[in-house]
Amino acid sequence: MKVIICGAGQVGWQIARHLSGENNDVTVVDNNPELIRRATDTLDVQGLTGFASYPDILDKAGARDADMIIAATYSDEVNMVTCQVAHSIFAVPRKIARLRAQSYLDAIYSDLYRRDHMPIDVVISPEREVAEAAMQRLSAPAAFDTEKFLNDKAQLLGINIDADCPVVNTPLKQLTDLFSTLRAIVVGIRRDGRLFAPEPNDQIFPGDACYICVVDEDVPRTMEVFGKTTRTQERVVIIGGGNVGLAVAQRLEQKGRGIRAKVIEKSRSIAEKAADALERTIVLNGDGLDKALLAEAGIQRADAILCVTDDDKTNMLAAVRAKAAGCPMTIALINDPTLVPMMGPLGIDAHINPRQTTVSSILRHIRHGRVRGVYSIGDAEAEVIEAEVLSTSPLAGRILREIDFPEGVLIGAIEQNGKVIKPTGQTRIEAGDVVLIFALADDVPEVERLLQVSIDYF
Repeated sequence: MKVIICGAGQVGWQIARHLSGENNDVTVVDNNPELIRRATDTLDVQGLTGFASYPDILDKAGARDADMIIAATYSDEVNMVTCQVAHSIFAVPRKIARLRAQSYLDAIYSDLYRRDHMPIDVVISPEREVAEAAMQRLSAPAAFDTEKFLNDKAQLLGINIDADCPVVNTPLKQLTDLFSTLRAIVVGIRRDGRLFAPEPNDQIFPGDACYICVVDEDVPRTMEVFGKTTRTQERVVIIGGGNVGLAVAQRLEQKGRGIRAKVIEKSRSIAEKAADALERTIVLNGDGLDKALLAEAGIQRADAILCVTDDDKTNMLAAVRAKAAGCPMTIALINDPTLVPMMGPLGIDAHINPRQTTVSSILRHIRHGRVRGVYSIGDAEAEVIEAEVLSTSPLAGRILREIDFPEGVLIGAIEQNGKVIKPTGQTRIEAGDVVLIFALADDVPEVERLLQVSIDYF
């Protein structure tokens, strides 16, 4: 597949890293020569310096025979014009654009993206993706990572294993015997900084971070089995009233009157805008690091704090101050992945990486096969892929234990005839089933082969 990626920032670089690693023909375009140099030095891609929306630049990038263009520059307008030029002049079949401004995303203007207007096949909104990720973190407060799959019938949970976890030092295969009706499978373990797919005889140790695929109804019981208590999030403090904070507050209001949220925003104009848009949420104008203001917001009685300003360090420090004041659940928005290892020592419970959520959203739309969802884990170390099994797939009609999966691949759940089941070695996969697959990055190409489909899908 020939792909042009416009924008060589973190999102564009991560997408290029994924696609070039799978032997796709990737060209990266950016007007910053330093970013292009970084991409070509570290990845197997071609680089072109210039403005992505210029027809001559797209022509040099190979738009005449490109299969897809991904416009992920910092400018919404450049991304939109790039897709228009790619369509009108070069007839690129598939066009994806990242758009931030909420006005472009309003449902009443959705006709704008029709092929006879502004021909964009997929619009990705980082703010909406992050707001959804924040809601998922709040729904599973004892997990450091969450993502929903199979029409919300299954979840991926990231759980840190403590010394008092009831199942430490227990081989994974024994968990099936001990909890025979529990529909949950440990698909990934991070130990001493290394992520791997566990074998049946592997054990869980204190300090491990486990990724677990679990049927939605079994989430509370799974939390108990792994030593976590679940509590409802009735009082939430949000630091940052911009697009992300506002979107989360609005969703909390929609969930019902049982949830009480307060927003702290430093900018007076942004705070006033948030106050106008919210009905039952109190908005306070001031610094989220101010101890007195946090006390006024009731941080000592809050069930969770969500720090989503545009400054990583502010988010982390606000989370630390809230934890010191007695808030049991702290979530911070962190753009810089090098800051993530500091979360544990600082006592921050969970984080949201906007680039990771955006990358996952884009990958969902560019994978081969009937891929319905993709979630990127860690620093692009692994993916959880939700895909329909086609009749042409090598998986169709075969029993799981007879399939030669790579070491880094595990099946976490299967949806058959509308019902989600926990897979065993005896489970037969049929055409039309939807599978949830954990795959380490190096094994993703083999997973795509198992989900086999031609480029005609695009």
